[in-house]
Amino acid sequence: MSKIINNKDLEFLLYQVFNAEQLTELPRFAEHDRSTFDAILNTAERIAVDYFAPHNAKADANEPQFDGQTVTTISEVKDAWRHFAESGLLCAKHDYAAGGMQLPALLQMAANTFFMSANPASAGYPFLTSAAANVIHTFANDQQKAMFIPALFSGRFAGTMALTEPDVGSSLGDISSKAVLAKDGSYRIKGQKMYISGGDQDITENIVHLVLARIEGAAKGVKGISLFIVPKFITHADGSLGERNDVQLAGLLHKMGYRGTTSTVLNFGEHDNCVGYLLGEPGKGLMYMFKMMNEARIGVGLGAAMIGYRGYLESLDYARNRPQGRAATEKSPDSKPINIIEHSDVKRMLLAQKSYVEGSLALCLLAARLVDEQEAGHDADAGILLDLLTPMVKSFPSFYGPRANDLAIQVLGGAGYTREYPVEQCYRDNRLNPIHEGTHGIQSLDLLGRKLWQHNGKGLKLLMARMHSTLASAMHKPQLSELVSEFEHYLTLVQTTTLKLGAALQQGQVNQALANSALYLDMLGKTVVGWLWLEMADKALDTFADSSNSEDQNFLAGKLQAAHYFIRWELPEVELQARLLQRFDRTCLDMHSDWF
Repeated sequence: MSKIINNKDLEFLLYQVFNAEQLTELPRFAEHDRSTFDAILNTAERIAVDYFAPHNAKADANEPQFDGQTVTTISEVKDAWRHFAESGLLCAKHDYAAGGMQLPALLQMAANTFFMSANPASAGYPFLTSAAANVIHTFANDQQKAMFIPALFSGRFAGTMALTEPDVGSSLGDISSKAVLAKDGSYRIKGQKMYISGGDQDITENIVHLVLARIEGAAKGVKGISLFIVPKFITHADGSLGERNDVQLAGLLHKMGYRGTTSTVLNFGEHDNCVGYLLGEPGKGLMYMFKMMNEARIGVGLGAAMIGYRGYLESLDYARNRPQGRAATEKSPDSKPINIIEHSDVKRMLLAQKSYVEGSLALCLLAARLVDEQEAGHDADAGILLDLLTPMVKSFPSFYGPRANDLAIQVLGGAGYTREYPVEQCYRDNRLNPIHEGTHGIQSLDLLGRKLWQHNGKGLKLLMARMHSTLASAMHKPQLSELVSEFEHYLTLVQTTTLKLGAALQQGQVNQALANSALYLDMLGKTVVGWLWLEMADKALDTFADSSNSEDQNFLAGKLQAAHYFIRWELPEVELQARLLQRFDRTCLDMHSDWF
């Protein structure tokens, strides 16, 4: 088995669980079929294996350097970028006329799994660029598109998003970066941004920053924020480069993980001559940026899932080949040690990892499938459901992916703590994801304070309808009937808790209802993943139950056992969470700052 991803698992999710071939019935994807999908996946895997995976540890050990003038990255990063760009994956989702492949989001995300597992730091550059290009492609005027889109799609330019400021953090309504209108219709940008991934590098000719700033005289708060295109080098109408723009690298930040991606502090307008171009309408910057942020949140979820997946496969391989100890019933000192995968507690740790990472991957692919249903299928309900799920798509993998990596280290024992094995880097890389693109707490407030109640709660109704469809199918399979009953118990608890919290919010008890929102996000996220495990078990039985192939039978047995593990070992936490939430527990809310 590959140590990047179990290809059989990816194939199963794409073609059995999420029915990727059905997407070719939509006019946008009519020229595709399974053979084109598989060819794209094979190309992605080849590039990931040949050009991303080999330098993952080297990029971690040899961080980008800044000598005060120039940033230097190792040459392998540039080589990986070139092969990624030449493959066409930077613009795979876009129209044929724009040089794209009109690839479904589901297949693009599946292709991205290889890169996020092989080398998440080097994959950060193209993924940020794709997201920035999508914003410009959607909201920019024709002149701006002509200036930047061809270069972003081809890989000449890279892209970033510049949101965070040193004194503001996630509270974007308080940003102080400003924009002053110039005589030529462009703007002069002034301010400082930090934690800007890919904010400077020596990989591409130019870098296109999407910068949030407040036009001089604009209202305070989020309604006064606009979005600007700010290139590192002034870009002419034909895409050629002019002089260096007034965007200065103040320094590189040195992170625990993701060390191969530059993390930067950028100063805009140190010399009062930073040229920026207003993207779209004034005051709508945050709305535009949320397109990139929501795409990035799903991408962060995928990254967390795949770094967790990589650690799982590494620890699985180690456990299968590491002899140590004997069975509890074996008393003879002359007996041979058994491989540690035979020890029950090691099986527990591997099962937990499997349930976390394969469940997380299913969640991310579900989100991508909903993107296709919304955009290409023109299904508004799919968009409503996606909106509800996005905080969970970001947060569940980001919480349980690092837990999987922690368990991977434990499986390797002392070896897991050394740099001679990759699992310690997986953990360090993954620890960024619970913070990246909105913390767990921020996502939980978004979910419980807003997303659940939009469209009169339609998103939750749509989710429940899908869950009940799975339950109706699974309950007729003897292998799943007991799990269905257990899941229904927890689902009822979640529904009761949700109604109680909603009633409190309607009555104005905002502080009490939202005080434990992080608990609610985890509870609902676990329930969604529990549903997906039932769905995977149901589809696996449909697909492999009658197969005489031993590989198919092992795959089926593994899916069933992981579903049993997740619903029996993980979902019971819903009991405690529901109890705390329903009684509006004030333990955390009532803690005084002086008591710490």
